[in-house]
Amino acid sequence: MRFFLILSFLLSLSFSAMAGGPWPQKKGEGFYKLFQYWVIADQHYTDTGEIDPNVTTGFFSTNLYAEYGITDRLTAVAYLPLFVRTYYNNEVSATTGETLEPGDDFNSIGDIDLSFTYGIIRDRRVVMSASVLLGIPSGQTGKGGLGILQTGDGEFNQMLKVDVGTGFKLGSLNMYSSAYAGYNNRTNDFSDEFRYGFEAGATFWNDKITAIARFTGIESMQNGSAPSLSEVSSLFSNNQEYLAFSPEVAYNFSEKWGVSATYNTVFFGKLIMANPAYSVGVFLKM
Repeated sequence: MRFFLILSFLLSLSFSAMAGGPWPQKKGEGFYKLFQYWVIADQHYTDTGEIDPNVTTGFFSTNLYAEYGITDRLTAVAYLPLFVRTYYNNEVSATTGETLEPGDDFNSIGDIDLSFTYGIIRDRRVVMSASVLLGIPSGQTGKGGLGILQTGDGEFNQMLKVDVGTGFKLGSLNMYSSAYAGYNNRTNDFSDEFRYGFEAGATFWNDKITAIARFTGIESMQNGSAPSLSEVSSLFSNNQEYLAFSPEVAYNFSEKWGVSATYNTVFFGKLIMANPAYSVGVFLKM
């Protein structure tokens, strides 16, 4: 029996309403966000892009995201999944109602991401930055009674990324747009990945509300021998691909404090969940 608990794409979706991208923090300033992320899914994209049903699975993660300006050009960034809960429900016979396989759950921390962003072009109409990211395999693998519950992928990855962006006015609206491209080198026989994204945002109502439209994608290099979920049960699959859309709304209570909500869905994918994911959080700018 196979459980298609395909969750690793969650971590690659943007964490939002953050000042990041091509704009490093100023020296001594920072951005901090505590947020909850969750998805409950009963269907998934197969390795051919078709949608198939699966036993209902869930993934809940309480996360801290932080940016801090070391200098005006160099910013340290950390993504810390402080508490991750993953589970699957009982598998029940559609004809007899008998439980064929009992459900299970597992809790732990998740995989930590640490990165540094350097502002190559600053204080211009179009700005550019470069980032290096280290994915620490601090989550757990092979847990639960069947050994298929995971809160991480068990591999140490390194990603190089370039962001470009610009800010502008459209009528009375303050707006921005940015794009990035990156190469993610993965270990433990996982395929490397090309990652890309684009987003645009606008602020209104005296700059209290920010609306963001965000697109992110992953293309597998298909150069790893680790099995995909079409071949073996796992929480995190090799050779995942998708194009995701993540609209977000943020409300600023003051110059420092605010809240945000995000909806995440995919236009198409391979070896990922086909149900939407959600995120809500509170952020602080200092």
